[in-house]
Amino acid sequence: MLVAAAVCPCPPLLVPDVAAGAAPELDAARTACSDALAVLAASRPDRLFVVGPDGGDVCERYAAGSAGDFRGFGVDLHVRLGAGHADSDAAKAADAGDRPLPASLAVGAWLLGRTGWADGPVEGLAVGERLAPARCAGAGRELAARAGRVALLVMGDGSACRSLKAPGYLDERAAGFDERATRALAAADTAALAALDEHLAHELKVAGRAPWQVLAGAAEGAGLEGRLLYEDAPYGVGYAVATWS
Repeated sequence: MLVAAAVCPCPPLLVPDVAAGAAPELDAARTACSDALAVLAASRPDRLFVVGPDGGDVCERYAAGSAGDFRGFGVDLHVRLGAGHADSDAAKAADAGDRPLPASLAVGAWLLGRTGWADGPVEGLAVGERLAPARCAGAGRELAARAGRVALLVMGDGSACRSLKAPGYLDERAAGFDERATRALAAADTAALAALDEHLAHELKVAGRAPWQVLAGAAEGAGLEGRLLYEDAPYGVGYAVATWS
């Protein structure tokens, strides 16, 4: 059963070594992410799943101990998913050997390492950005059933079309989409998250749609309450930090 969730953005720029001179611009987001992870720790989960976007339309599981790095962003920085918490069940779930963590899960692993996570086994789930909403919800229900007390760290960005200099240029629909998504995250509104339009999300380059809908499926019937800790659109990309508990 899902007992808590933290929603965080997943740009590699969240890692100061990657952001370099621009690192202070996301200090508020980093602080909010640390506060959100504290809510996860306080929930005392039996198992934590880090859920983040990846290409395609499939789900890929990553065992505890799976490694990733930021060399593709010009930084020789390595991370490991839940280092020290690998167990036999996680080892069966996925191969932790040669498959590197996708960027979103690597950022999640970095956040956990930064806060010194030591509150139980950690596994990863990379969700294809084109995965259908029904399949996202099903994946979430499966995660929630994996242990008596499950927590999720959900990585994902809003639209990348909030300004002229945004990665996807300016799209007038972007602000409205982000507003609806952020309102749903703030209220732990599973129905509103499940109703996010997958096609519009793709057009607006929303990396968080599929992970958020995994969260919606996992939280069905859990009766969680939401709280918004941060919202902004630096670089023309919508970022939000929220907790469900």
